[in-house]
Amino acid sequence: MRMPRSNQLSLALLATFGSAIMLNGCGNADSKVPASQVAAKVNGAEISVHQINSLLAKASGVNNENAPQARKEILDRLVNQQLAVEQAMAKKLDRNPDVLLNIEAARRDILARTYLEQLTAANAKPTDDEIQRYYDEHPDLFAKRRIYALQELAIPKAAGSLEELKAYISSGKSLDDIVNWLKEQKIPARASQGNRPAEQLPLELLPKIAQLKDGQTAMLETPQGIMIMRLAASQNAPIDAATAKPRIQQFLLNERNNKLLAEEMKKLKDAAKIEYVGDFAKLAEAPATAQPAPAVEAPKEAANPAAGAIEKGVAGLK
Repeated sequence: MRMPRSNQLSLALLATFGSAIMLNGCGNADSKVPASQVAAKVNGAEISVHQINSLLAKASGVNNENAPQARKEILDRLVNQQLAVEQAMAKKLDRNPDVLLNIEAARRDILARTYLEQLTAANAKPTDDEIQRYYDEHPDLFAKRRIYALQELAIPKAAGSLEELKAYISSGKSLDDIVNWLKEQKIPARASQGNRPAEQLPLELLPKIAQLKDGQTAMLETPQGIMIMRLAASQNAPIDAATAKPRIQQFLLNERNNKLLAEEMKKLKDAAKIEYVGDFAKLAEAPATAQPAPAVEAPKEAANPAAGAIEKGVAGLK
C-alpha cells in the first residue's frame, strides 16, 4: 500500500530532526534575533526563520508543492522541541553525565565532518572521458550486466585445511555432492540463495562470476575463506552509458574523495603524537580486516532484488 505523501514527508522531516534535537536542545533562550526573522516564541524563547530554513534544506522529499506544509511541520516540531528542552533544563538534565557526553560527541562529530567536507569540496568532478572509460572497462556492470540467481556456500577459513575441498570441487562435482561431502567431513558452511544484480557482487569477484553459464558452479577464494557459487539462472539487464553516467560519476568522486581523506589522515597521523595505552595498544597493532571493494550504486529498479532471499542451513540445498 502506498504511503500518503504527507506521511512520507513527516518521516523525512523526523529523520532530519534526529541530530537537531540534541544540538538545539541546549540553545540559549536569551539569544535574540531580529523581529522579522522570528517565526515563533515559546515562553519567550525565539524560534528563528533561519532554523526552519536550515532544517528544510536538509530534509528529503521537499519540493515547491509541499514546502509550505514542510515548513509548518518543522515549526511544530521546533515548538515541541523547545517545550521539551525547557522541561529538561528544569530537571537539570543538562548536567547529566550521559547528556554531556552525547553533546560533546555530537559537537566533535560535526566539527570533524565539516572539516572533511570542506577538504573534499574542492575535488574536481570526474570528466566525461573518465566516466566513459570506466563504463567501457566494466562491461559486466553495464553493457553486459546480468542479474544472477545464485546458490551460495560460504566456508570459513576456521574450518581448517581446505586443500582437499578444493580438489573435490575441481573434479566437477555438483552442488548437491559438495553439500553431502561437507556434511560427511563435518566442515561448517553457511548457505544462501537469491537474485543478485552485478553491482551487488564484490567487484573483485564479478569477472569470474560473469564467466559462468547457467547451471555452472565456481569456487572463489576470499579473505574470509571459500565461496562456492552455483549459477542457477541469469537474466540480461544491460545499462546504457547515459543511464550509468550519474552513478559512475558519483562512484568515481567518492573514490577520489576517499583517497584524499586517507592521504590527509595519514599526513595528520604522521605529524601527531599518538599513544595507545594498555589493552588498546594491542588492538591498535592488530591488522585491519579486508573489506570487499564496492561497486557502482545499483539502479533503483534493481536496488534490492534479493530482499526475499532466505538464509538457510546447508541441509536446505539438498
